[in-house]
Amino acid sequence: MNRREFLVAMAASAATSTLACSAQSMAQASPSLTLGSVQPQLTIPEEFVGLSYESAQLANPDFFSAKNHALIQIVRELAPRGNLRLGGGSSEYTTYSDAAPSSPPPFEVFGPDTSKTVKQGTITSSLALRNLREFLDATNWSCLYGLNLGQGTVENAVREAAAADKILGPRLFAFQIGNEPDSFRRRFRPETYGPEDFLAEWNRFHAAVLTAVPQAKFAGPDISNKLPYLTAFAQEARKHPDVILLTSHYYAMGPASSPEATLQNLLSPEPKLATLKQRDLHVIAEAQQTAQLPYRMSEGNSCWDGGKPGVSDTFASALWCASFMLQCAARGWAGVNLHGGGNGYYTPIAGAPSTGFTRRPEYFGMRFAQRFVGAQVVAANLNSASPLVDAFVFKSGGKLELALINKTDTAFNCTLSSGALAAPVLVLDGPAIDAKEGVQLSRAPHRHYSNLATAAPYTAVVFDFKGAITTERKPSRR
Repeated sequence: MNRREFLVAMAASAATSTLACSAQSMAQASPSLTLGSVQPQLTIPEEFVGLSYESAQLANPDFFSAKNHALIQIVRELAPRGNLRLGGGSSEYTTYSDAAPSSPPPFEVFGPDTSKTVKQGTITSSLALRNLREFLDATNWSCLYGLNLGQGTVENAVREAAAADKILGPRLFAFQIGNEPDSFRRRFRPETYGPEDFLAEWNRFHAAVLTAVPQAKFAGPDISNKLPYLTAFAQEARKHPDVILLTSHYYAMGPASSPEATLQNLLSPEPKLATLKQRDLHVIAEAQQTAQLPYRMSEGNSCWDGGKPGVSDTFASALWCASFMLQCAARGWAGVNLHGGGNGYYTPIAGAPSTGFTRRPEYFGMRFAQRFVGAQVVAANLNSASPLVDAFVFKSGGKLELALINKTDTAFNCTLSSGALAAPVLVLDGPAIDAKEGVQLSRAPHRHYSNLATAAPYTAVVFDFKGAITTERKPSRR
């Protein structure tokens, strides 16, 4: 999605902003689904699905490498095209060197940055970038690449950007300057640090990188949750045609130590501890309007500070993930990068080259959402249902599909509109809502059409859908 396309998508997104169908309960009424029009401007981008890893992982050149066959296979299985974002808290402790590593890597894998992570300087080498390029070629993914603003120098950022641009080539989507700059105060910057200070630094780094790499593209501001930084960056982005994407982070809960970081809270329509509230979604939309740019959630997951054991690593995270990603798609967002790495509790892919890799429950929620990449959003309304049930409808290749995500402990039955029929084709389920193993995304065992769509307790289902819809009319030109 480019600057010209985003305005049309924004208008369509506003028309379907309730597409997640956060239905209101109505006593004595049976749930029903009604369809509106196809929203061709809300087509889910090919690289919608994304992963996010700490920049420190590049200190081991063999991780993102063509030699890491197991990881390549799992990533390709997740999405034939996607986006790998490199950044995180460790990115503010990295430096770049053209020299080959002179000693063994300091670690094999590096998980999400947490309050317990021992911060240490790591070196990204040209070897790591060459191996990363081979990994991206093997997976057919692009890269959103973070540069060190918090503690880095302009000179080092220029050297790293020039090397990344040369080596990654077309696999390099854009640079991001800094990670969560809205959290720099009292860490890397004085108490008075604010959006204007960040933009002054960003412009200095940006200008220097552009001098060395005139063709460079940028995204940002990659903030945590302080939206005035996003608003200010969007205004600044209008001056720079090389800025092609707005970004920020989202965590449903946190910190992991909070007693409110629970399964029930994660599955609620709006988790109490969410770093972005639904009431503030308009700020993102307004930033898009100001900058005339698409928006991507460049880092996020179920619970910040590394995830909550017994929550972030369970089947509940898969249902949360499937629902959250499709809500983002329905808003017209360009993509979602779920953070992970190593054996972090919320990582979609856990493990290491020496021990093998495991598909965590959340991984299957991502695959559920990936099914709809390339499809167009269809306006839909789920009536008289629990707010813990979400419904989405998509059109692809002339066919309609309905996604029902039931986050309750009872079966959900939904009556379709007159003449509509649905047959289950794909099921995301697990042994229990708190199960850490046995989660699967598989074909529905029985496929027959009915005017009643059913989802078992704690289950997400894709239905082949036959029903009447309308195509959104384009305004006539006078």
